[in-house]
Amino acid sequence: MSEPYSVRVTVRGYETDVQGHLNQAVYINYAEHARWSLLQAAGVTQSELIGRGVGPVGLETTIRYKRELLAGDEVDVTCVFEWNGGKTFRILQSITKVDGTLAAEVESVGGLLDLKARRLVADPREVFKELTSTPDLFGF
Repeated sequence: MSEPYSVRVTVRGYETDVQGHLNQAVYINYAEHARWSLLQAAGVTQSELIGRGVGPVGLETTIRYKRELLAGDEVDVTCVFEWNGGKTFRILQSITKVDGTLAAEVESVGGLLDLKARRLVADPREVFKELTSTPDLFGF
């Protein structure tokens, strides 16, 4: 995929802290919103995942804050899946103001949990390949 998947979000006043900055926990919400938006755009629904007996799990998240975000700022939240083989995958995301200023980078490690066995699926890439109608959104 030449361009990362992206969704636009407007920072709402109730998401800010006492200094007027976007609250740190909300960055994770924005990243999660972009990930689920990508899945939806790729034709992968929560009900299909559950029907398949799997669910996505977050194993690790790192946020690198670069510039402040304030109420009213519009940002684009990108999402790129990185497949390294094995049971896990990385999701690389950026949160960028519409003027191009990088506000934060979010890097996550995820997997697909077998809901019965309570273990990670051996190859989550194959499951997503089977479920998606738009494989390029996953970098396939």
